[in-house]
Amino acid sequence: MGMVDGMHPYAASAARYDETDFHRRAGASGLFLPRLSLGLWHNFGAVDAFGTQRAIVLRAFDRGITHFDLANNYGPPPGAAEENFGRILAGDLKPYRDELVISTKAGYRMWPGPYGEWGSKKYLLASLDQSLRRLGLDSVDIFYSHRFDPGTPLEETMEALACAVRSGKALYAGLSSYPPAETRRACAILRAMGVRPLLHQPSYNMLDRHLENGLLDTIAAEGMGCVVFCPLAQGLLTDRYQRDIPEDSRAAKAHGFLQTERVTESHRGLLKSLQSIAGARGQSIAQLALAWALRDTRVTSAIIGVSSLAQLDDNLAAMKNSDLSKDEREAIESALANR
Repeated sequence: MGMVDGMHPYAASAARYDETDFHRRAGASGLFLPRLSLGLWHNFGAVDAFGTQRAIVLRAFDRGITHFDLANNYGPPPGAAEENFGRILAGDLKPYRDELVISTKAGYRMWPGPYGEWGSKKYLLASLDQSLRRLGLDSVDIFYSHRFDPGTPLEETMEALACAVRSGKALYAGLSSYPPAETRRACAILRAMGVRPLLHQPSYNMLDRHLENGLLDTIAAEGMGCVVFCPLAQGLLTDRYQRDIPEDSRAAKAHGFLQTERVTESHRGLLKSLQSIAGARGQSIAQLALAWALRDTRVTSAIIGVSSLAQLDDNLAAMKNSDLSKDEREAIESALANR
C-alpha cells in the first residue's frame, strides 16, 4: 500500500480479474492486454487535477485495466503525464508493477533543436531515458516509434528500438501510425536484428477507417497485436455533441485537439442514428462505438481517454454487451454511409 499527498492508502481490489474474457492475446505473442486500455494523452497534464488523475488510474486497475499508454509529449506541458503517472506508481501501484503493462513513445516534438523529434537513434534513446526518469522506472514494457519518419533511414529508427530492448530499458518494441508498406519493412528489419515487433498502434473509429485499407491485414500477417487509439474520435462518437459543444468538453478546451468544425448538422444526424441503434441495445453511443471498434478480434485493445470516474465506468460497461449482430452491423454501416 502507498499514500500520495496525504490521501488514503491504496490496496487493489481483490476482484480486479473477475471479469471473464476481458483480455485478448496480442497477436502471436504470449502477452495478453485488456480489451480496453487507459490512455493518458488527455486529462493527465499539469493543468488537470492530480487527485482526479489518481482516482481514474486506480479505479481502472481495480476494474481489470492493466495496460496504461503514455508518450513523451503527453501533457500539457510535454512530459507531465509521465510525471503524474510516475507519482501514482511510486505512491500506489509500486507493489503491483509486475501486473502492469506500461507503454511510452517518442516521435513527435519534445524539445528544441534538431534532436528533439522524429526518428533518429539519438532522439529516440535520449527520449526513452527521459521518460524512464519521469516515470521512476528502470524499464517500460513497450517502447514505440510514435510515427514513421520519411527523413531518417528506417534501419536507424529500428536500430534504436532494438537497442532499447537489448539494453533492458523496454521489454517489447512497437510501431504507431506506420503505413502498411513501412510496417512490413520495419518488421523485417527488427527481426533481422533479433527483435520481434509486438504491437502496432493506429487510430481507428467509425469516422477514421484507414485501418481497414490493408493495415490490419498487414499487422495480423506480421503476427503483431493491434492497439487502436481514438476509438471515440476524441469524443465525437459520444452523445456530448448532439446539440451544442459543452463548456466542460474536450472540444471546448484550448488544448483539446478536437476540431470543433467537425461537429456539423450532418454529424449530429449520424449521432441520432447511432443513438437509435445504441438505445435498442441498452447502450450509450460511446459504448456502441467501443463495441464496434473491437468487433474484429484481431484488434487486441482499444485505448480510452476519460476525464472522470463516470466516463471510465461508462466505457467499461460496453464490455458487458460487446457482440454486434449482423443486423446491427449493417445498420451502423448504413448510418455511416448516409452521414
